[in-house]
Amino acid sequence: MKRLVVIALVVLAIVAAALFFMGGGKADRDVEVTIAKGSSMTAAARVLEEAGAIESASSFVRRAKLFGSGEPIKPGEYKIKKGMDEGEILSLLQSGKTLQRFVAIPEGMPSIMVHERLMATELLIGDVVVLFDAYSRGEARSAVLGRMQKAMQTALANAWAARKPTTAVTTPEQAIILASIIEKETGRASERPMVGAVYTNRLKRGMPLQADPTFLYPITKGKPLGRVIYKSDLNRDTPYNTYIYRGLPPGPITNPGKASIEAALDPASSNAIYFVAQGDGSSAFADTLEQHNANVAKWRAHRAATGK
Repeated sequence: MKRLVVIALVVLAIVAAALFFMGGGKADRDVEVTIAKGSSMTAAARVLEEAGAIESASSFVRRAKLFGSGEPIKPGEYKIKKGMDEGEILSLLQSGKTLQRFVAIPEGMPSIMVHERLMATELLIGDVVVLFDAYSRGEARSAVLGRMQKAMQTALANAWAARKPTTAVTTPEQAIILASIIEKETGRASERPMVGAVYTNRLKRGMPLQADPTFLYPITKGKPLGRVIYKSDLNRDTPYNTYIYRGLPPGPITNPGKASIEAALDPASSNAIYFVAQGDGSSAFADTLEQHNANVAKWRAHRAATGK
């Protein structure tokens, strides 16, 4: 009988200790900790104690060895949320669910500006040769860029598989080049299929594209010009000047988004070969030069009236 009582007391003690481990030592605030690669449980516990996530490193290690799952902890940056008990903290470190930070890379951002934004993100490391993407502290910038490129390749592959016979491009590379022009020509998603139709019609008719963003690309590398366009800009003889050379330029002029890629491969059903800004952010499309000249006259009148 006494032996059974002793066993029962031992079991109760173990259960009580386990419950204390799972429920005790709760963090009183959110803290972020970084567990270095190769860290032992003891080293990780010291980091947790110093950050205020747990009360005692030695007690944490002891209870982890007795009542933890035995799974190894994984390196990385973790967010310990207020109210997490020691058992939850241990499980988090064993899960490898590290803190994810974000760097905003909007669709259509030129490569040079993607490079600058990645290089300005201090918690990333390394260099890149140069889309909202998550990253971890200490991750290589090239790895973040690689995920962005993979996402674009996936979007391109899906759009290419669903391309319509009306497209004027014959390779995925050409699709990206045309999509980059569409991306730069309008910020309105609803207009992209129509802009795609204009350039598709021009390519099929052998007309020069006459796309302003293309002849500006060698000057700005995709950044805003920051001044008025000079006549010398328009007359600059480069392969990207689609006023001088027919067909597509030799490469993309920005990183196109999914909607622009789809517009290049599935343009709107239209005979339009011209378009001009209306002054309100939208564009007016025209099938003939006469219609286009009338739209240009309206735009000039609007500019004169508003002083813009």
